[in-house]
Amino acid sequence: MTHGHCPGLEIKVPAGARRIVLAGNPNTGKSVFFNHFTGIYVEVSNYPGTTLDISWGRYGSDVVIDTPGVYGISSFNDEERIARDIILSADLVLNVISAVHLERDLFLTQQIIDTGVPVIIALNMMDDATRMGIEVDVERLSQLLGVPVIPTIAVKKKGFDRLKAELLTARPGHVTPGLEEDLNQLLNLVGSRGEALLILEGDPVIAARHGCEPGTRREEIYRRRRERVNEICRQVVREINRGASVATILGRWMIKPLTGIPILCLALWLMYRVIGVFIAGTVVGITEKMVMQGIYEPAVRQFIGHFIPQSSIPGTILIGDFGLLTMTVTYLLGLLLPLVVGFYFFLSLFEDSGYLPRIATLVDRLLNSIGLNGRGVIPIILGFGCVTMATITTRLLSSDRERKIAIFLLGLTIPCSAQLGVIAGMLATLGPQYIALYVLVIFSVLVMAGTLLSTLLPGKSADLFIDLPPLRLPRLDNVLKKTGTRSYHFLKEAAPLFALGALIISTFQVTGILEFLQNLLAPVTTGWLDLPREAATAFIMGIVRRDFGAAGLTGLALNPLQTIVALITITLFVPCIASIMVIFKERTKKEALFIWGSSWVAAFLVGGLVAQLARLFNPTGGKIQVLPVMVAFTALSLAVVGMCIFLRRTKSDQPSSGLRA
Repeated sequence: MTHGHCPGLEIKVPAGARRIVLAGNPNTGKSVFFNHFTGIYVEVSNYPGTTLDISWGRYGSDVVIDTPGVYGISSFNDEERIARDIILSADLVLNVISAVHLERDLFLTQQIIDTGVPVIIALNMMDDATRMGIEVDVERLSQLLGVPVIPTIAVKKKGFDRLKAELLTARPGHVTPGLEEDLNQLLNLVGSRGEALLILEGDPVIAARHGCEPGTRREEIYRRRRERVNEICRQVVREINRGASVATILGRWMIKPLTGIPILCLALWLMYRVIGVFIAGTVVGITEKMVMQGIYEPAVRQFIGHFIPQSSIPGTILIGDFGLLTMTVTYLLGLLLPLVVGFYFFLSLFEDSGYLPRIATLVDRLLNSIGLNGRGVIPIILGFGCVTMATITTRLLSSDRERKIAIFLLGLTIPCSAQLGVIAGMLATLGPQYIALYVLVIFSVLVMAGTLLSTLLPGKSADLFIDLPPLRLPRLDNVLKKTGTRSYHFLKEAAPLFALGALIISTFQVTGILEFLQNLLAPVTTGWLDLPREAATAFIMGIVRRDFGAAGLTGLALNPLQTIVALITITLFVPCIASIMVIFKERTKKEALFIWGSSWVAAFLVGGLVAQLARLFNPTGGKIQVLPVMVAFTALSLAVVGMCIFLRRTKSDQPSSGLRA
């Protein structure tokens, strides 16, 4: 069989010698195999056009070539490009995979098999798998892949003798179903099965090498390959508790709905008790009320008052109700910073313990219904820290469709940590029925918006492909370092915008624009939302930062229902200036304007619906009936979701138009 060549890489291969290529994901122990085969006689060559070096050495009369650790072979980066060219030039590939991360590693294995090159597999880290309660049916794995599989423990050199003895039994394996016919057709044109595969997958470099257009089937082929790998893992991997550690068993419980959902609810409840009750109540009571408003503000007003009268325009801007040196500093340091530190502390705990990717696995099926996969929970959780930062992290999602949905939901329904802290503090003073109403409405809007977008945008969510690191006790130094770094970046990013917001509001106040805007929004604020006209000030402040706007609600005299309506409206309100700037950077201007405008409409529409439903079920103005409002809003949400499901089924019943996810 003819394979591709490895352009520009100078490796001295004697006549008749085989090119044995080592390939695998990062951290599979591949270097141990390379060192064992080649001994101390190793040479290094620079790969042309890159700063990367390739190690190679002799094994008997043959040559062993190492490749960079990669998750796939294509042209996404230098490592993948180098691995691609070397693998396509191989006489046989020794693919090192981890028995612990079989679902992850077999994707590369199957892609190499699809190129048609002879393959033998070293199934490494068998001892780690046993310790983690993972049992792999090695014989069945070999049957399904169609290539030899040798179990090994590299650090102890176990299995190496058998691997050497059977190395030359490497053979081509079973190709991903549905590719054989297309590969054979293209093989006649390019002369290499591996290069034919990469052209089908849309590799522009390989396509240009043969003067043809790159294919457009990458997502389809990747999906088929992932489905095949998932099916293989279902047949060969079995989880057993015998010999498994407590952390391993707990890690499994965290990703099973029956046990994982209660664990997640417990974690979120603890997070709420610490941030929403202790920090928002006790800590902020000290930092905001006692320190900032009790000591700092009087001192700064007295000092500035010696030079500038507080009633003057400069005085109003500097030390007035919305002053740059009063409210801005108090909100930033006294109110928001403690809440932000608390949130980032919990986020760092989840990350360092290995719990965050398990949350992604747990909610994968739920997020599929709104057009995302489990990986989408990462920007959503990060969004509860900072929507701006979370919008940037949507780049890790698999498709442009998923990025569109995630960014829209972040901008519409996810409050940042600073805003969430203010909201939690205000909710803590209300009864549980009002908290339930708030959570129900925001969650329903997220589900409705996601379901609508998933229905209207073509395509489907990609399968989840994520590493599950070992569950461990978080290291306090790591947690504190991450918390400190993120909190510092929050201050660095938020302080100028808070100052800008305070300057704008103070300017509006002294020029009369604030009163004009309050009057302009009065029909919506007082009539539709049933709030005091001063609430318009909080919404205007929310344009600069939503947490700035949420904090502006704390000084208003609101009854419980008005508090809920105001919090729902400000939660769904427009993303802050920083987030909008990032959205304009990440998406097109048209999409960014659509997100910004939609949040205006959704915020006032949903907030007003809650207010009007409450008025409908309480016409006499007596005790507010929350339960009927919750039932009515739930019915509305189910109607929207039901309509979307009907539209999806109608689409799926129609003949395919050839559009692929």
